[in-house]
Amino acid sequence: MKSASAWTSALSYTTQGRTEKRNWIPRVVHPCIFKGVAGCSTNYSAIQYSKPRCFPRIHTPDIPPHIPSWVERTGSGIQFWYSIASSADGTKLAACTFGDYIYISTDSGLTWAPRNTNRTWISIASSADGTKLAACAQGSYIHTSTDSGVTWTSRQTDAFRNWYSIASSADGTKLVACVYGGQIYTSTDSGVTWAPRDSNRNWTSTTSSSDGTKLAAVVSGGRIYTSTDSGVTWAPRDSNRNWNSIASSADGTKLVACVYGGQIYTSTDSGVTWTPRNSNRNWFSVTSSADGTKLASCVLGEYLYTSADSGVTWVPAQTDVGRQWRSVTSSADGMKLAAGGINTNIWTYS
Repeated sequence: MKSASAWTSALSYTTQGRTEKRNWIPRVVHPCIFKGVAGCSTNYSAIQYSKPRCFPRIHTPDIPPHIPSWVERTGSGIQFWYSIASSADGTKLAACTFGDYIYISTDSGLTWAPRNTNRTWISIASSADGTKLAACAQGSYIHTSTDSGVTWTSRQTDAFRNWYSIASSADGTKLVACVYGGQIYTSTDSGVTWAPRDSNRNWTSTTSSSDGTKLAAVVSGGRIYTSTDSGVTWAPRDSNRNWNSIASSADGTKLVACVYGGQIYTSTDSGVTWTPRNSNRNWFSVTSSADGTKLASCVLGEYLYTSADSGVTWVPAQTDVGRQWRSVTSSADGMKLAAGGINTNIWTYS
């Protein structure tokens, strides 16, 4: 606020149609106001001159800091949400339902629009900008979109396969998908053509680095497998466990994987070695920020859990009631999350 001396310069006022300027020395009046002076109210401080004048107070309200919280998005509808994917900024979300449509949101989950047709959708992946999407359905095909989910094209239509998981590079060009009881498939042209990789296994989840070079996948009742050549060759890691989900940092160095009925495991060397974390739970899905520092996981029939130290410690979230969580996804910075489950609405965190 200006001092009284700063206001001693010429001030103008209008009276009877004439505008005059005078050097008046002001007297600051208590904010309790001139009564009866036009334009004055309890929202103004008054500065009095030889003619009463009122000036708006420069008011800076005390705005409380934003506290991130979980919000139930009723606009999504109660569905059997099986998988959810996010753009890097968390604005565009894509979620698929088992036996219903794919749903798209362009406002961080506030509103949702159904796309494609009813299928047994089980997994969906997104490019960093949310423009290119890829989804797969059990006993069906892979489907891709290049317009944020408005239109879709069927891929790998030579045979029905028990697709179980799909992942994408940041630009949406390189894709990796796995078949439960079958092989892993990779694509380098946004899903137009595919090449089978490795052997038939009970693959349950796959993930990709941002450039699509480093891949990782898990087998139910088997091991973790990693690739450093975009899926051409694969190396087995860790031990046989009931692996259910895996996620990667952008550079593919930090990985997090969960065991259904077991623990969460983290790796900081692209999957060569693994460290068990937290307790035995029905972990169902994991997600990671781009730097691998912020992680989130969901437990079927229990809560969501988050970690801010690359999985060393975990904090439960949404502890009001246990839900049948199936999938969770994260923005690149880890500050926006979205999750869905069986007979639930989608929930978002920001």
